[in-house]
Amino acid sequence: MPDVLQAAWMARDDLRDLVSALGPDNARYVGGAVRDTLLGLPVKDIDMATVLTPDQVIAQLDAAGIRTVPTGIAHGTVTAVLPGGPVEITTLRHDVSTDGRRATVAFAQDWREDAARRDFTINALYADPLTGEIFDWFGGLDDLAARRVRFIGDARQRIREDHLRILRYFRFQARFGSSPADAEAESACADLAATLKGLSRERVGMETMNLLGLPDPAPTIDRMAQLGVLAVILPEAKVTGLAALVAQERAQGIAPDPVRRLAALLPCRPAVAEQVAARFRLPNAQKKRLALAAGREDGPHDPRALAYRLGRDAALDRLLLAGHDASAILDWTPPALPLSGGQIVARGVSAGPEVARILRAVEARWIAEGFPDAPRVAALLDEELGGACP
Repeated sequence: MPDVLQAAWMARDDLRDLVSALGPDNARYVGGAVRDTLLGLPVKDIDMATVLTPDQVIAQLDAAGIRTVPTGIAHGTVTAVLPGGPVEITTLRHDVSTDGRRATVAFAQDWREDAARRDFTINALYADPLTGEIFDWFGGLDDLAARRVRFIGDARQRIREDHLRILRYFRFQARFGSSPADAEAESACADLAATLKGLSRERVGMETMNLLGLPDPAPTIDRMAQLGVLAVILPEAKVTGLAALVAQERAQGIAPDPVRRLAALLPCRPAVAEQVAARFRLPNAQKKRLALAAGREDGPHDPRALAYRLGRDAALDRLLLAGHDASAILDWTPPALPLSGGQIVARGVSAGPEVARILRAVEARWIAEGFPDAPRVAALLDEELGGACP
């Protein structure tokens, strides 16, 4: 790995203005932006660490005409609103106390001390905003080159400070890690897995869904099951279906979807899916999709009929989970039935249950025939009204 960070984004005018306002000796790029640049990956978010207090950051950026938002002021974070995208600026910190769920921090002036409180060595890389010089106190560059996800210092201590780091470890292992995984990290995660029960369900759900949304989480999920971690957060899970789903998504050129992957881990029982969705605090739309996916069968399906009845996303879930070809619905928008109850009433049928029955009958035949046009629907209506057999 190089010891100097070089990236096009570092030359952005708005970032240069930001660095000038803070003072180049007062701030460094840190975390994901440094790590992903070194790996040649796209950089989504840019974070900076600074020796300045939040009040000083706000005052100096205000004097430079840069708008700020106090997004995490209690923990030392101020967001600079820039034309090229927001930048989070966090004052150097050290932990005063932690209970595994939240930490009390104090501001610091020592860069190494700030790095020491982070989770993994590959996340504790800092870069000078002008020269690109990389500061690495814990072997993060070597770990990045080896694709090794390793806790800073004692793995058990890092986890005791924040129990969510167990799930973060597996997410980072799935995204950046190689095999074999770091033995100390795995041992610590296994030994302290029960501590995950003390976290909010929403935090656990969010981290789990982030893991499932990665390109191929199946080997990591399988390892979590072997280590006893998966049973703590998702006791309903059976890992056997996930790898098959990932293979189907890849073969059919369909983007990863964490809701669909979660469905692959669950039994085909809508009630169980709804319980898991509630436990993970999933949005209502995702809860509905998960329940619909759980209602799947392995028999043959008419893809477009399924998409019409359930919606395209739910149909795609069921088809892929059952190992069926979904190409028929990938670029297809379900049409609307070109018939209304009012049109049936206009043909002399009294408003009421009979209208609904006829509408359902015509719709069923319309679906079975592959959604023909309005003239054919009119003919189907004639047949239903006349009692003719198809």
